[in-house]
Order: sequence, then C-alpha cells, then structure tokens
Amino acid sequence: MADHPAYFRVFATFARNSLVRDMTFRANFLIECISSVSWMAMNLGFYLLVFSHTPQIGQQTGWGKYEFFVFLATTMLIYSLVEAFFMPNAEEFSELIRTGNLDFALLKPIDTQFLISLQRVDWSAFATFFAGLVLLVVSLVKLTARSPNPWQLEPISLLLYPIYVVCGVAILYSIMISLSATSIWLGRNLTLYDFWFYVTNFSRYPMEIYSGRFGTPLRIAFTFVIPVLVVVNVPARLLARPLTPRASWEFPLAAFGILATIACVLASRWVFLRALESYRSASS
Repeated sequence: MADHPAYFRVFATFARNSLVRDMTFRANFLIECISSVSWMAMNLGFYLLVFSHTPQIGQQTGWGKYEFFVFLATTMLIYSLVEAFFMPNAEEFSELIRTGNLDFALLKPIDTQFLISLQRVDWSAFATFFAGLVLLVVSLVKLTARSPNPWQLEPISLLLYPIYVVCGVAILYSIMISLSATSIWLGRNLTLYDFWFYVTNFSRYPMEIYSGRFGTPLRIAFTFVIPVLVVVNVPARLLARPLTPRASWEFPLAAFGILATIACVLASRWVFLRALESYRSASS
C-alpha cells in the first residue's frame, strides 16, 4: 500500500481535476452555488419567522435565536463537507457495479474505499460552507455582545469545535458508505442509500426536542444505536452553550462522540470490505 503522502497527492489530483471539470461549465457551477445559498437563505428566513413568535425552541432548553443559529451554521458546515467530498461518489457507487467499472477500481494499486469515496469533489458545495461560516461568526458576535452579561467563548471550545466537526463528517460518511456498499449485495437498489437522508434528518435539530413518550425512544436510538444526534449537537453546544452552567451529561456526551466516531468508521470499513468479498467481476 502506498504511503500517506502518496494518498494526499492522489486526492489533490482528484480535487484539481474536479475543479477543472466544474470550471469548464462555469455557468452551471455558478447556478449550483446560487441554488445552494438560496436554499440556505430560505431555511434561515423560516427560522427567523419562527423566532419572531417564540424566544426559544422548547421551554428552558436554552436554544434561543442566536444559539440556534450557531446550531444551524454547524449543520451547514458539516453537511456541506459531506456533500462536497463524499456524496457525489456514493451516488455513483451502484452505477460502478452495474456497468462493471468497479473492476477497474479494484485493479488499481490503491485502497478501493479511498478511490471510490474521493475520486470526485463537488466544489459548488463550498458555497454553503462559506455561508455557514458567515452565519457562525455573526451568531457568535451577537452572543458575545448581548447584555447584561457579555457571553465569552471558552478557548478550549474553539479548539475542540473543528475536531468535532470532523467527527460529525466522519459519522455521516460512515453511514453513507455502509449503505452504499449494500449495492454489491442488492444490485441496483438505491433504497438503502436513500435511507441515509431519512436517518440523518434527525441530526438537524437540537436533541432536547426529542423528549416525552415518543421523542425519548428516538433520542436513545439516534444517539446510541445510530449516533446521528451527536453529529451536530456536540460541536454546536461547544460554542452556543445553550445550558448555563453546563449540564452534567454534556461531558459524557462529548466523550461518547469520539467513541461513536471511531466505532462508526471501523464498522463502515468492515461492512465495505465484507461487501467487496461478495462482489463478482462483470467479466466472470
């Protein structure tokens, strides 16, 4: 297997080729960027409307207007990275199997999962990423400047935030590649891959809303079984701090986020390799 610098050079080549491809059709690239930002703006407008009627999402949850906008910005950052690096490739995995092009990927002297996962980069998705950064900065400025007690960022939170954003991306990618790998067993069946969108939709809201008779089982399932609730909640809570002082369960949740990331990555690797063992070449 090639060394890590070689993998980085291969990825840099993939990224550069994708950028050249996107710049070949600049009008289409600009339209995709505008569409992504417009969709984000419509979501932001909807939540501005919600907060014109209520000061918080949920009673005594601490998720006020700008705290929630930190949460929304974190969601945009994480999902835009997933959409940029992994989603275009996962969508084409079943097509590689159908056309027999997976044979060529298996013959290349590089890790197959790496090749399949990163051979294309959707540069237009970074429009949402930068819009999320702007929303994050504006929200944090509003939080730190509000009276009567100016809210201060914890230095450790600033250091941990990007780490947990990467953890969130890793969890979402692990679920995505595991579901995509099922195409080897099921043929051109995209139902399980589409299931990714339904499952990860639960990660887009603060976990406090999942309470009561029906919400609590969902909160448990999507925290400890399929850990999508830690994807955005942990990094967003580091900066937004909707509960003051921090609740006793926040630190165990942050530690669990690291363990969940490692478990998801290892589990997805195992599923991917087991699926490849079942693959039958198109020429056989």
